[in-house]
Amino acid sequence: MDRIYFDNAASTPLDPVVLASMMPFLSEQFGNPSSIYSYGRETRMAIEKARKSVANNLGARPSEIFFTSGGTESSNTILNAAIENLGCTHIISSPIEHHATLHTVQHLAKKENVQLSFVHLLPNGHIDTAHLETLLTNPAQKTIVSIMHANNEIGNMIDLFEIGSICKKYHAYFHSDTVQTVGHFAFDLSKTPIDFITGASHKFHGPKGTGILYINENIKISPFIHGGAQERNMRAGTENVYGIVGFAKALEIATTNYEKDSEYIQSLKKYMYDSLMEKIPGISFNGDPFGKALYTLLSVNFPKSEKTEMILFNLDIHHICASGGSACSSGAQTGSHVIQALNKDSQAVTVRFSFSKHNTKAEIDKVVATLATLL
Repeated sequence: MDRIYFDNAASTPLDPVVLASMMPFLSEQFGNPSSIYSYGRETRMAIEKARKSVANNLGARPSEIFFTSGGTESSNTILNAAIENLGCTHIISSPIEHHATLHTVQHLAKKENVQLSFVHLLPNGHIDTAHLETLLTNPAQKTIVSIMHANNEIGNMIDLFEIGSICKKYHAYFHSDTVQTVGHFAFDLSKTPIDFITGASHKFHGPKGTGILYINENIKISPFIHGGAQERNMRAGTENVYGIVGFAKALEIATTNYEKDSEYIQSLKKYMYDSLMEKIPGISFNGDPFGKALYTLLSVNFPKSEKTEMILFNLDIHHICASGGSACSSGAQTGSHVIQALNKDSQAVTVRFSFSKHNTKAEIDKVVATLATLL
């Protein structure tokens, strides 16, 4: 039986065209990009071509794009630099950030003895922008605001222009974890009031282990990983050439097909929402599913019972892949910090379904029918 994969917010299948673009650098073009002979020059040219492509598709300058191992490293780089290089003594974040940010800011607050504040949430899970302004009113503190563009568990999105403008008003740095949105939304960073963003190619049909860090050209920071002058002295270590080439190709495809793919995936989300409402009694949805939200993700609450407590296990038995909240900590059954922040007293069982251009309405029909049978 074919598996149905509805966990695209965790990772997406590699596009065959992306794989084809990577293959030469897994075989005959194997040189170290730091070498001066032809093998090295070939891979160096490939990296710089990829950098220009990524910058072009994000509305940035090539000099503002740095390749990393993924979103976690990119966010760690910025948050550490904010304290060590930019002199920040105050970090403002949200209680529903991805652990790549949340655990990092908690660690830095303790280690570096800096103030850490969490912006309040509105009942629907959106950021309370009025409270953010209140937290920014101390002019004596240098502050970095780190709030994700789209939440990986419930899909709620912030307005980068709105948050960026507030940060500018109070002379604060603005970092956004955009791992769920790079490759899924159109960016023009040259016209966006933001200092740092992150990306990871496995969220949009590229390879795992490859990410980007955007650093606005007006800001200078020191490397997080030391030991070499790679990435214009911003990240030590031999570059992941085939991953970088794959990232650029995946982003190029995503940007070219954005309107068509986003409209199709949004229709799948709406179809599943309607089907669940019709067939499964007692369910509810987290966040703001059809307001400011990711079109790729639907977070569903099922009433707690013996049947729903085993729902992910039973879906897996029926060859259906979905996630309970965030897949990045799926091995540890500690419950989702995001769902707890939204519904502290809720006894519901949450399942995250996330879609890609490869999914179909027929698959949704099968999943909903399976849920109706299981419950």
